Amino acid sequence: FSQCDNAKGLKAFYDAIKYGPNHLMVFGGVCATVTSIIAESLKGWNLVQLSFAATTPELADKKKYPYFFRTVPSDNAVNPAILKLLKHYHWKRVGTLTQDVQRFSEVRNDLTGVLYGEDIEISDTESFSNDPCTSVKKLKGNDVRIILGQFDEEMAVKVFCCAYDEEMYGSKYQWIIPGWYENLWWESWINSSQCLSKNLLAAMEGYIGVDFEPLSSKTNKTISGRTPQQYEKEYNAKRGDGQSSKFHGYAYDGIWVIARTLQRAMNYLNSTNKHQKIEDFDYTNHKLGKIFLNAMNETRFFGVTGEVVFRNGERMGTIKFTQFQEQKEVKVGEYNAVDDKLVIINNSIRFQGLEPPKDKTIIQEELRKISLPLYSILSALTILGMIMASAFLFFNIKNRNQKLIKMSSPYMNNLIILGGMLSYASIFLFGLDGSFVSEKTFETLCTVRTWILTVGYTTAFGAMFAKTWRVHAIFKNVKMKKKIIKDQKLLGIVGGMLLIDLCILICWQVVDPLRRTVEKYNMEPDPAGRDISIRPILEHCENTHMTIWLGIVYAYKGLLMLFGCFLAWETRNVSIPALNDSKYIGMSVYNVGIMCIIGAAVSFLTRDQPNVQFCIVALVIIFCSTITLCLVFVPKLITLRTNPDAATQNRRFQFTQNQKKEDSKTSTSVTSVNQASTSRLEGLQSENHRLRMKITELDKDLEEVTMQLQDTPEKTTYIKQNHYQDLNDILSIRNFTDSKDGEKAILKNHLDQNPPAQWGSSDPSRTNKDPIEDINSPEHIQRRLSLQLPILHHAYLPSIGGVDASCASPCVSPSASPRHRHVPPSFRVMVSGL
Repeated sequence: FSQCDNAKGLKAFYDAIKYGPNHLMVFGGVCATVTSIIAESLKGWNLVQLSFAATTPELADKKKYPYFFRTVPSDNAVNPAILKLLKHYHWKRVGTLTQDVQRFSEVRNDLTGVLYGEDIEISDTESFSNDPCTSVKKLKGNDVRIILGQFDEEMAVKVFCCAYDEEMYGSKYQWIIPGWYENLWWESWINSSQCLSKNLLAAMEGYIGVDFEPLSSKTNKTISGRTPQQYEKEYNAKRGDGQSSKFHGYAYDGIWVIARTLQRAMNYLNSTNKHQKIEDFDYTNHKLGKIFLNAMNETRFFGVTGEVVFRNGERMGTIKFTQFQEQKEVKVGEYNAVDDKLVIINNSIRFQGLEPPKDKTIIQEELRKISLPLYSILSALTILGMIMASAFLFFNIKNRNQKLIKMSSPYMNNLIILGGMLSYASIFLFGLDGSFVSEKTFETLCTVRTWILTVGYTTAFGAMFAKTWRVHAIFKNVKMKKKIIKDQKLLGIVGGMLLIDLCILICWQVVDPLRRTVEKYNMEPDPAGRDISIRPILEHCENTHMTIWLGIVYAYKGLLMLFGCFLAWETRNVSIPALNDSKYIGMSVYNVGIMCIIGAAVSFLTRDQPNVQFCIVALVIIFCSTITLCLVFVPKLITLRTNPDAATQNRRFQFTQNQKKEDSKTSTSVTSVNQASTSRLEGLQSENHRLRMKITELDKDLEEVTMQLQDTPEKTTYIKQNHYQDLNDILSIRNFTDSKDGEKAILKNHLDQNPPAQWGSSDPSRTNKDPIEDINSPEHIQRRLSLQLPILHHAYLPSIGGVDASCASPCVSPSASPRHRHVPPSFRVMVSGL
């Protein structure tokens, strides 16, 4: 019986039992449902059943079907072969895709048991009823590369269409599916799918089918005396045009199994019980039933399907592997279950890539490191910068006694150079990553480079701002007192700034130290085309509260820069170039601030590109350090080469009205200071301007006196009484620097005590005297004035910044009064040693 109609199959079996002769065995059973029902009931009749076509795994249960045998391997027999294939290609991670049918589910469950404990992971198990696309997508999402499928031909078409849509084919994927499909099976179901035939064939290319071997490929003679090839030829000749079945070889070998079983049973009976024969068997003879069962289980011979061996009723057969190559299936290997041996035929398996697919996406972590050529180039630039800084240091030390260098505070200049060199040195540390140093060393470098850069920045700009603060403190000294600020005090200021830095850095290190962290980025394809994915990793120096600590450091440095800008603005009008670096400080602060802001922003945006980030950080440090050092020292070098005295001399300013108003509030006296002191230039210039105005008024008075003396000699009395004191006051101006209070007293006497008199008045007491005898007669006064006025102009003007004192008038008489002699300039300012 071979019907799949359960009712007819069972009726045929029971009719044979009831109405036929006693049967020794049952041969057959193709339909799994009928076979399973009959096999379960055979124990009651002590009948052994041998099937040649029932492959359902359910029949392998010996507790339920103890009298069932089959010459065809079970569907589960492919699982040991699959295990062997997976081990052969070192695939340790697979996924399963199963149609929701009992037959396929049983195979999948058995496969799980086979793979368990063999160091092969089933990473995903998917099943479907009608639409496999969702399951296929999940497999791809779980990075399953080796897919073990269990489904029929109709579902296979749908599966490969979905695989094409999800790009789960080609060199990165390997499909292993049942190999018992009919020849050209896809052509029958292509119309039911929604994908094109070429797309379906593209997705199918390279799949491996697993199925039992219909006929042995060996050329050995079988138990019948024929080779498998001879048998096949004879079978095809007798079959003619009839339909071929792949089970014909197993049916042929099944006949021989029954024959050998009966022979073994007869031999056993003859050797143990000579009175009992196999003809004595009936359905109640339990003893003969056991003899037949044991004899079949021990049967072994070489048949047309290969070595025929049973293990617990299951055929230990040969499993073949076929591969879909160029629209046809090609046998590529076979697995012998008896010997547990896999044979690949002459490396006939063709993979889509250069090598077998990987069982998962091989993620190769690759440290993104700084390029050695880039590091070398930037290091060379850094070394050049340090050489330049060393040259400036040599220049500063060598010329430290020069007035220009001494006035610019050489010790502070050395600190500026030291800060620049520390900043340069930090570049070498920023370029050292995991490709150069160990993880522990890298973590140490995280702290060291932060400290060096922070201290270098504060040292350079702190020293620069300290110098500017001293100039500001001197020139903004409203009380006009002698003020000396030594370098020791400036060093203390810089030390205080560094102390703040150290407090911040120490707290940072103790509370939340920098650690080495590894950031992983999205996978990238291998540039060399290998079936691997590159996962870039990047080392960072970070801690828990990185933002807070950076905010504190940036805030402090920002306040320091603002303080420097304030000092530069306040001292912008200081007229001694050796002292006034405000313009260069402003330029330096501007360039450093802009570059730091741009560098920090770009560095943050390129944190996943270490070469770009390092290049930007290094160039920003090099630029800022170089521009700062050049702005401080290049002008001094040029000035010292060309005109060293010009930088230490005062330059006149043209004051605006606002400057005049501001300067008028300060003291009107002038103080002369030496090199170790400071100069009150702005106050002196204001005083100079005021005295110019005063001398203009006095000149007008002298001119009026001269004119009146020439025109009206009668006014002698007025001149004597009212202007004699004025003339003496004019002559005493030359000594105004000797006593500040005395000068004020003279002016007060001139303005307050001698108000202008009326030219018509006269002194009666002098009208009767002899003009010749009176030394204050108009003739005497006119003669004196003709000699004194040129002397006054030449002697007085140099003391208030007028003509040079050396240009004395040649008309000065040697016999002139000491009050009328050439007045040496008493108003000189010496400012140095700041």
